[in-house]
Amino acid sequence: MSKQEPLYVDGTDLPGFHSVLGYCQVSWEENEAVIELALQPKHLNMGGVIHGGVLSSLLDIALAQAGTYCPYPGRVRKAVTLTLTTTFTGQCSGGTIRITGRKRAGGTRIFNSTGEVHDDKGNLLAIGEGTFQIRSGSEKPEGVSL
Repeated sequence: MSKQEPLYVDGTDLPGFHSVLGYCQVSWEENEAVIELALQPKHLNMGGVIHGGVLSSLLDIALAQAGTYCPYPGRVRKAVTLTLTTTFTGQCSGGTIRITGRKRAGGTRIFNSTGEVHDDKGNLLAIGEGTFQIRSGSEKPEGVSL
């Protein structure tokens, strides 16, 4: 399948909780999604480093996207998270972080993805693994209307 223009070029047109995070969609294709986040004070914990909840949320998004690519403009595929495991391996307090999710295995309804978060110096900040269930109507590549 060919690459589709990202749905979310910057954080201003993201729906719901996604807009609070304010990430940018770097790429999204079959079995892989990449998002980036320019860190702001709202993303930091009281210790002045990126909050673990922000890292977990971004991994959840990228891992789910890795298994829900939709090549049809104006349509999406949706999934719900069944499990998400996050391991924190580093800290940062500024710059831009990159989150990469890759689908590893799955059937027509359930899939598994893994992912990593790196800072702009290439340091590994977190790794994640998740299991997701495709929502009804999203099983086929054409997904559902936005």
